[in-house]
Amino acid sequence: MSQEAQLREQICSLAKSLFDRGLTGGSTGNISARTEDGGLLVSPTGTSFGRLDPGRLSRFDNKGTLIGGDKPTKEMPLHSAFYDTRSTAGAVVHLHACHSVALSMMPDVDPDNFLPPLTPYAIMKLGKVKLLPFFLPGDAAMGEAVRGLAGKRSAVMLANHGPVVAAKDVEAACNAVEELEDTARLAMLTRGHSPRQLSESQIKALVTQFNIEWD
Repeated sequence: MSQEAQLREQICSLAKSLFDRGLTGGSTGNISARTEDGGLLVSPTGTSFGRLDPGRLSRFDNKGTLIGGDKPTKEMPLHSAFYDTRSTAGAVVHLHACHSVALSMMPDVDPDNFLPPLTPYAIMKLGKVKLLPFFLPGDAAMGEAVRGLAGKRSAVMLANHGPVVAAKDVEAACNAVEELEDTARLAMLTRGHSPRQLSESQIKALVTQFNIEWD
């Protein structure tokens, strides 16, 4: 099996796992990954993560031209913004995950550091998550908002919409977006109970020990 064929299978397998565990439902969410030749494989528009067909993934060449597969997700500007501003981005995943969306609706969240420091793992996998305002689905302004971050964040939360994460490869991106949703779930479960959060010194130690982007 060629490397691209393996990547196609991996994208569909990981997407189905996210769908099967209720992390994005119906035909929501989209996923993309870099190919060996610098192109992209992207989930088609209107498709379910639970039923992606490896042979029908949208295929772009290294100049951004669609050369095969079905019509891509309408959120391509969002994916392109991460690839264009983060040289380390090898995959992007966007979900409509319930707990992170719920947390984005809360009036007191920090837009520059969306997730509270409840465990070390979201810090290690995501760094600071930027909360972006609400945009209409498919609005190219979402991509412009990501470009405005100048590559400084690997993850953003679209208010009232869902999380978007870029990582070195598709497995890492899926792991990171799951950590984002898990942390949001913890935040909602402990909301109003004054949970003990990680201290500033503990966060600083994590950032130093694991060389985390943190600005």
